[in-house]
Amino acid sequence: MSVSNRPLSPHLQIYRLPLTAITSILHRATGVALGIGTLFLVWWLMATATGGSYFGFVQSIMGSWIGLLILFSFSFALFFHLCNGIRHLFWDAGYGFEIATAEMATKLVIAASAVLTVLAWLLAFAL
Repeated sequence: MSVSNRPLSPHLQIYRLPLTAITSILHRATGVALGIGTLFLVWWLMATATGGSYFGFVQSIMGSWIGLLILFSFSFALFFHLCNGIRHLFWDAGYGFEIATAEMATKLVIAASAVLTVLAWLLAFAL
């Protein structure tokens, strides 16, 4: 057999994934994160039902910096999954497949997710 000098396939060090591919992967990852985050929500709700001392324990964990980081990440995952799901509904209807439109919609999804997350947290701390 002769040895060829050409690469077998583009490698991630050479090939740059399009933004739409990155958000597609992130959409799946946020779906998994929402499932895990829901377990934290159920844990918190069960703690409210069990009584004051255990609820205080869970609340102290959720109120710590790591708990707040988890909650912030959960809220970003929620808003990203929502916004990207809406984009996918448009794609299911046959709209937005042009490269420029898909890129713009992807940037809009990221921006809307960030803005909605920050607004939700600002409103939560304002109340």
